[in-house]
Amino acid sequence: MKIISKYLKLLPVFLLVLVLTGCSDDDDNNTPTTVTVVDVAVANGFTSLAAALQATDLVTTLQGPGPFTVFAPTNEAFDDLLTATGLDLANLSTSEEELVRQILLNHVIVGTEVPSSAITTTGIYANTGADAPGNNNLSIYARVNADNNNTVEINGGDGTTSAPRNGADVTTPDVPADNGVIHVINKVLGLPTVVDMALANPEFGSLVASLTTAGQPDFVSILSTANGTSPAPFTVFAPTNAAFQTLLDSNMMWNSPADIDSALLTAVLQHHVLAGQNVQSGDLNQSGTTSPETLQGQTIDITLPGTNGNIADVVDGAGNEAGIRAVDVQTSNGVIHVVNAVLLPAS
Repeated sequence: MKIISKYLKLLPVFLLVLVLTGCSDDDDNNTPTTVTVVDVAVANGFTSLAAALQATDLVTTLQGPGPFTVFAPTNEAFDDLLTATGLDLANLSTSEEELVRQILLNHVIVGTEVPSSAITTTGIYANTGADAPGNNNLSIYARVNADNNNTVEINGGDGTTSAPRNGADVTTPDVPADNGVIHVINKVLGLPTVVDMALANPEFGSLVASLTTAGQPDFVSILSTANGTSPAPFTVFAPTNAAFQTLLDSNMMWNSPADIDSALLTAVLQHHVLAGQNVQSGDLNQSGTTSPETLQGQTIDITLPGTNGNIADVVDGAGNEAGIRAVDVQTSNGVIHVVNAVLLPAS
């Protein structure tokens, strides 16, 4: 891990001053001093983060009991954001203040303290404090990238070692506070779309390759449509790499998605998407079958509870069975559920 500037070197001194000052104030009643994630951020010299928290009335929130996991962008990262967007923290309109507030909340896991040791090479998902469609909270994805010096990458990383992403790298992990932990990151996290989350997780590499295969509709643009604008929001059933490999192995002429007939591949991919719907697992019939219509035009059957270790069972348009293995990866324009087989339409 890279070490961030001189501020972190001064952290013990700042914290000691904070603690001693608090103890002096509370000597009469012996009340212990609490050093919150806000105090630690200020002590580290993250003035831009502190100003943004102040401008959006989030200081009091993060001074609460928590616990919080905060991914704290550096001043340089905030400067890049402000330059790119033209935002002025001292003069935000109502809509701009809400945007900045949601961006900041997307850096905070509320109610859970996640140390870097809990983040694996396969990755973990968690919910942030930011709002998402359907009164849900945005998800965040963190993983250790063994190909990037075991750097912890958030939402796919900062793009320096792979395709450009809407994420960041952790440069300094595990800065402690009494009400949580801070991980320093080198970029401000954007509000992720279903495309961003698919790009972030290498387990969806085959899905991304299929969506971007020559001759396909511009699925990236379609699935990046902002929430509230048709055809968003989306519910995406995302097959794993192993699921796609099973599909390719079913035909000796198929070595990659590009070998599949273009119209067939389009229909298959559309059969994994519900348009205009943000369907989380809790929205399904919890003791029966739900049969939504896909973007391709045919329905799939989703049955709860699942069998054979599946959270839910799925029957595609062709009558094949699949299982939902992970649910409710929430993005700003839809939700992703992970399936263990490629869903095929009837024709």
